[in-house]
Amino acid sequence: MTTHIINFTGPINSSTCGQLIEKCSQALERDASTVLLKIATMGGDCSYGFSIYNFLVSLPIPVHTHNLGTIESMGNIMFLAGRHRTACRHSKFLIHPFHWSLHGSIDHARMSEYAMSLDYDLDLYADIVNERTEGAHEPMDIRSYLKASPRILNPKAALATGLIHAIDDVAMPVDAVHACIHL
Repeated sequence: MTTHIINFTGPINSSTCGQLIEKCSQALERDASTVLLKIATMGGDCSYGFSIYNFLVSLPIPVHTHNLGTIESMGNIMFLAGRHRTACRHSKFLIHPFHWSLHGSIDHARMSEYAMSLDYDLDLYADIVNERTEGAHEPMDIRSYLKASPRILNPKAALATGLIHAIDDVAMPVDAVHACIHL
């Protein structure tokens, strides 16, 4: 029974999503008792962020997520997959409105599709945050943060809003197995 530590320090995209699934699958094959996912990310693609969340919560072993310094945007969804969530004393979380980069010309149907997708992603993001922070001392106005009023939370605010369970610099277990995901 061993803790497997995965350091995720990069964007959320198809490559890092695949790498994370691979590292977690390897941890399971090696009889890991826990996955400790240490995260530093500026976020990334919504579809891969939701995929990572769903994959992590489906694992048959506990996943502990930890903020190494900065977690932004879709990184918050990935982070919320942890059964136990911590953050370093000198860290931050950023929640801000979604944005997309559009390339080339688009017609009305495609613009409508993009708007529907943005709305759906906003609802899904808000649902996950509300579910994982239910019962917090200070509930977040997540829809406001995602539409117009971004918010940065320090560890104390993250604790009060239920984003984290503890402020902890998380020592490295001596017998842990380590892996890294970065670009």
